[in-house]
Amino acid sequence: MKLATKFNLVLSSVFISGLIVAGFISYVVLHNNARNEVIKHAGMMMEAALAIRGYTVREIRPLLKWHLRKEFLPQSVPSYAATQNFNSLRKNNPEYHYKEATLNPTNPRDQATDWETDIIREFRDNHERTEIIGERDTPTGKTLFFARPIQIKNKDCLTCHSTASAAPKTMIALYGDANGFGWKLNEVVGSQIVSVPLSVPIEKANYAFAIFMGSLIIIFLIIFILLNIMLNRIIIRPVQTITNIADEISKGNSSVDEFRHKGNDEISELSESFNRMRISLEKAMKMLGSK
Repeated sequence: MKLATKFNLVLSSVFISGLIVAGFISYVVLHNNARNEVIKHAGMMMEAALAIRGYTVREIRPLLKWHLRKEFLPQSVPSYAATQNFNSLRKNNPEYHYKEATLNPTNPRDQATDWETDIIREFRDNHERTEIIGERDTPTGKTLFFARPIQIKNKDCLTCHSTASAAPKTMIALYGDANGFGWKLNEVVGSQIVSVPLSVPIEKANYAFAIFMGSLIIIFLIIFILLNIMLNRIIIRPVQTITNIADEISKGNSSVDEFRHKGNDEISELSESFNRMRISLEKAMKMLGSK
């Protein structure tokens, strides 16, 4: 096996190993950054929902207090206000979703689905958990969900949700007396769930990954070519020249030119040593011939 072949095999092995390591690290970092970006967006949506709920309780409900005796207005309910606001957002961003999923809701649209029920059960079984972040496949692609528990911490909530007899008659007239009752203080009755698509950030991460890996491959090919040119000019060509001269001398042809290599590197030292050996050999041959 020639020197250039050995050199290229070693260089290729080193590059492939480095490419695998760099590819793995960059892939993990880029996709983690994409996921963290989505989690950040989901967290901002969740905080916005909490702000809307708080605004409704503090400023909207007091204004509607007297009117509620005549007619129950869903706009006075914090969860309704938050959901309606995010429904407006979904007109331009239908892949984003917010829901206050409940096991036994007053409004049927808040009824938890199977996977939402699993999240609520997790909060009910593990009260120390304050949030759950996960991923799920949807018809529009992979989606990240960010969930927080809905826990009854205010006794005022039980006015509408303890028993049907204690609930406002106007609410019963609108929603009926079959659902949304039996809630207890400090009980987890549902979960706020924000769903944000992962497809766009993941596509961006994959694109950045492809650009990075493509750049690495191009850089390697350029380095590979340059190193082979340098190897050929600095090492292989001089060594091949010395080999040819030595071959001619071994055949008895002493008229070949001396090999001279300028510089102070190892090849120059080799050429000087070879020339001294050649001169010594010629002197020895002359001495043998004169006897």
